[in-house]
Amino acid sequence: MAKPPQSPPPTAVAESFEAAMTELERIVQGMEAGRLTLEQSLGAYQRGAELLKFCQDTLSAAEQKVQVVEAGVLRDFAPVAGAAGGQ
Repeated sequence: MAKPPQSPPPTAVAESFEAAMTELERIVQGMEAGRLTLEQSLGAYQRGAELLKFCQDTLSAAEQKVQVVEAGVLRDFAPVAGAAGGQ
């Protein structure tokens, strides 16, 4: 029986949010399949926790960027007089 592929070492950083989500999905599928040993399950859980934190931090940073953009750019719309007609 072939061993399931192991996750990268816990110190490896995800390349991107999308890569982290893909790896996290693979970890969950592997754990749900029940083919991992206890030691492999613990390692997968630890890696999954690290990936989850990376994803949460990435989403939080993106949310902060959106708030900054909204604060500086988005304002209540007030039509300019004469703008609706042909100028």
